[in-house]
Amino acid sequence: MKAVKTLTVICAVLIFNNFLINNSYGQKNENAIQSDKPKSEMPIAADGADSENQIAAGKQKNEKYRIGFQDTLEVQVFRHPELSLVVNVSPDGTILLPKIDRPISVVCKTERELGETVGTLYKNYLKNPFVNVRAVEQRSQPFAVIGAVQKPGSFYLNRKIRLLELLAFAGGPDVENAGANIQVARVGNISGCTENTDSDADEVVFFSYKIKDVQTGKENPWMQPGDIVSVLIAEQAFVVGNVKEPSKVPLKETVTLTQAIAFAGGVAPEAKTSRVRIQRQQSGSAVKTELVYDLKDIASKKIPDPILQANDIVEVPKDGVKSVRNGLLKAFSNGIPGLFYGL
Repeated sequence: MKAVKTLTVICAVLIFNNFLINNSYGQKNENAIQSDKPKSEMPIAADGADSENQIAAGKQKNEKYRIGFQDTLEVQVFRHPELSLVVNVSPDGTILLPKIDRPISVVCKTERELGETVGTLYKNYLKNPFVNVRAVEQRSQPFAVIGAVQKPGSFYLNRKIRLLELLAFAGGPDVENAGANIQVARVGNISGCTENTDSDADEVVFFSYKIKDVQTGKENPWMQPGDIVSVLIAEQAFVVGNVKEPSKVPLKETVTLTQAIAFAGGVAPEAKTSRVRIQRQQSGSAVKTELVYDLKDIASKKIPDPILQANDIVEVPKDGVKSVRNGLLKAFSNGIPGLFYGL
């Protein structure tokens, strides 16, 4: 009886071990089958990373350089050097090639697309032609930077660019002459390809930015081919009359009346501070207005310190009483003869 029980236990152990081995083998096979699946059949990550990569790849494909007006192209027909040449895109957006009896439209095509088009046309003359096209001079997408920059000029680029980088190409703002503002003139679609612009409108649109905002990254917009970036020269006001150093005052930032006078070294001893005048010409008009301020009222905050505008002329008049008094004091300090000499 004991032998039968022992045999039963041994058989149960062998059956259980066999079950464990088979289950492990099945799991390994399942893992092997899963790893052999192509990546396209594998599950997509929950964070959508693969989808983002596919979208990015699609964008990169769409952003390939498209041929435009004024470009220079190199067309190579392999094993046929007599057909290979360098050609300029004509004003109507076409090129002429040997053995092809009609102009070929090239504007808005990528280099690969144009190569395939030319290869198809040469099939009438050649067996299995292979054509390669390269835009050796990409001049259809210029960006211009003018005004108060170190190196004004035109820049031809075949990629997207932001305003700050474009300013860097021009050497950055001229610190001594640049004002506080940048103006971007968007002339519209110059490449002939609507894919390259947000709008194909013909009118010129102006955008304004602060240099400080661009340099600090607060504003840094994408540029479009044909954009004209103008770093505006600092506007000026003028301080004349009874100040220590009559000066031009650059209006790079907000400048008030008292700040402008301080920039000119302050008022002279004979200045009449109760009748300081600002002469202001109205924009687009010959009419001038005159504003009168008392510096004591500004200092005591009875009235706000006025902000100067471009081309304002600040005149600090002479106080006649102070002039006579200062003359007498000077004469007395030099002795009695100096008094009569002064008079």
